[in-house]
Amino acid sequence: MSKLVTIYGGSGFVGRYIARRMAKQGWRVRVACRRPNEAIFVRPYGVVGQVEPVFCNIRDDDSVRAVMRGADAVVNCVGTFDRAGKNNFEAVQTEGAGRIARIAAEEGVARMVHLSAIGADPEGASRYAQSKGKGEEAILAHMPEAVILRPSVIFGNEDQFFNRFAGMARLGPVLPVVGGNTRFQTVYVDDVARAAVKGVLGEAEPGIYELGGPDVNTFRELMQIMLRVIRRRRGIVNIPFWAARIMGAVFDFGETATLGLVKAQITADQVKSLRSDNVVSGDHKTFADLGIEPVAVEAVLPDYLWRFRPSGQYDAIKESAENLRTN
Repeated sequence: MSKLVTIYGGSGFVGRYIARRMAKQGWRVRVACRRPNEAIFVRPYGVVGQVEPVFCNIRDDDSVRAVMRGADAVVNCVGTFDRAGKNNFEAVQTEGAGRIARIAAEEGVARMVHLSAIGADPEGASRYAQSKGKGEEAILAHMPEAVILRPSVIFGNEDQFFNRFAGMARLGPVLPVVGGNTRFQTVYVDDVARAAVKGVLGEAEPGIYELGGPDVNTFRELMQIMLRVIRRRRGIVNIPFWAARIMGAVFDFGETATLGLVKAQITADQVKSLRSDNVVSGDHKTFADLGIEPVAVEAVLPDYLWRFRPSGQYDAIKESAENLRTN
């Protein structure tokens, strides 16, 4: 019988790529998520019955254990940007991660891969970084041989980074950013999935891996690359951190006052995170240790940002017509 992997958050942005690759490896894949009825798109990743979405609430021991029974490996991709509510930073990224690791140890699961983030630190400046750091500690306390992946900002078809700012660029002549000089080492989602698969297959040594793409760019430079891809000219305005802190506090209050009906465009915690570079530190293993050569951001963006161009999918046709006129 083929081996089984349970992927917590397997229908999410990164998890679906890991699920697809694990299915190609011939493994049975159990996709644990809160809304399995909305995750049926994972089923065609394998043959009939090979990939199955199942319900799981990582805040509940019994729920976590039920979807883990019989698994040879587990992958935790569950993360959140919600600072409040039942599924906040601490509940999901600290307690939830620790719960998965503890139950994995109790169930005798052979391998665990955990998706964290560059900057994870129990003493970090932001609650997000602290919750990620404490989550890593909780995992290693129960599964000391775990593989922990710390990617920089992840990009890909379903990302909430380039898609978000490309959408904003359609609305006006100015594109506001916070931390325009903060450096990022953006990493392709499928490269992160490849790293996770190596962890599941036992092809990666236990420990922490910082995953960054081949290039380091400032926030402003990334926006310039994105604007070239979507063929729009916009003024990039860097909002000072002091102003961003005020904006974050106002947005936080608005979200709290409306009980989450109005989502904050930027939070005070995100402003704190943007003060620090999001690049590989050199203190941990990297893609090189996994034998993976990461893909550059400019090689992928045109594949999914074309819809934000002035004429969408017809932009290339119009350009071709213009070339015919000039030749």
